[in-house]
Amino acid sequence: MIDELARAESAVAACTDAATWPLSEHDLIAALEVTHRLQQRLASAQLAVVRELDGRGTAVAQGASSTAVWLRHRLRLDISAARRLVGLAASVDAAPPAVRGALADGAVSVEQARVIADTAATVSACAGAEVADKAVGVLVEWAGQFDPTLLRRMGTRILDHVAPDIADAAAAAALAAEAARAARDRHVTISEQTGGRLRLTGTLDAEAAALLRAVIDPLSPPAGPDDTRSAEQRRHDALADVCRLALRTGELPESGGDPAQIVVTTSYDGLTRQLGAGALDIGLRLAPDTVRRLACDAAILPAVLGGAGQVLDVGRQRRLVTGPLRRALVLRDGGCAFPGCDRPPRWCAAHHIRHWADGGPTSLDNAVLLCGHHHRHVHQSDWAVRLGDDGHPEFVPPAWLDPDRLPRRNRYHRRT
Repeated sequence: MIDELARAESAVAACTDAATWPLSEHDLIAALEVTHRLQQRLASAQLAVVRELDGRGTAVAQGASSTAVWLRHRLRLDISAARRLVGLAASVDAAPPAVRGALADGAVSVEQARVIADTAATVSACAGAEVADKAVGVLVEWAGQFDPTLLRRMGTRILDHVAPDIADAAAAAALAAEAARAARDRHVTISEQTGGRLRLTGTLDAEAAALLRAVIDPLSPPAGPDDTRSAEQRRHDALADVCRLALRTGELPESGGDPAQIVVTTSYDGLTRQLGAGALDIGLRLAPDTVRRLACDAAILPAVLGGAGQVLDVGRQRRLVTGPLRRALVLRDGGCAFPGCDRPPRWCAAHHIRHWADGGPTSLDNAVLLCGHHHRHVHQSDWAVRLGDDGHPEFVPPAWLDPDRLPRRNRYHRRT
């Protein structure tokens, strides 16, 4: 085997030194297909070697904790890639011989072989080895037309083709097994990081995944031509918007006798001078611009502190934009008022054009609806907000964006 692999390596090395520019388009496509088949055949040989090494315990004998760890060091792989290689080797080794043969012939890719092997194992468990062999034959044929994702999806109904008399019962059993696995594997892990940040990881079952997508997807597209956020950042901000909406419903369970809420403490002087940082009730500090943005649509609870910081008196909450005033704001703006944004009112907060801490009144003439992204954008950029002669909001871009600083309006929510 070593001699054959050495000759193959020499042949491949000769190909890599050859120029491709003289080849015709037809020859280039043929070369692409040949190299792909060779890649799969080499993968088949590699998986066989990995499986044999794993079975012999070579990695442990050489001092590694597992074959994956040994492969990471030996082949300089990422640990996830090394584990995947070991898993593939075990999966293909346990599959019917036809799967290994198809991979060795270059008829299927490594990922397709994994799909076929997994499907064959499921079919064998519910219908026996003979039906599983028939399923492999059909799936290998389909692999010539479909990618691994579509092949796996079609494999869920393979019994309709090879054993229709038991297909419905087997499908029901498979769904029940999948539901049980999903219930067992569901989890969300929240890991604290520096600066108050959290890292979320987890696996959602199908129902929770559908709920999350239903609320996240409509909020994840770009919020207009000015939106430079990445897709990941937009999903992050969409999740924050969903949490804000949940807090505004007032239907969340109480926490410590108070409604679920975010509590920010800052000094009045710091708030008015735009210099004061704030502190969350969990001990984390917030930047001054974040404090002012949160104060736009919040309950203000004044407190009198003594010189040493002790609380001497706590006043009544002062609600900013709520009730009839918010309803009037919704009727006027129809949603986020920033130019080009189509976010509806329920995803928007009320922004004070002249900040409350600067003496700005809580009135329709001093408020505008902004979605979470554009609320942050207005607070952190040089855009100016004002009401036009007709009483509707308009936004003046910074000079670097438009030297003429011509006012812009949102046209998505215009009412006829």
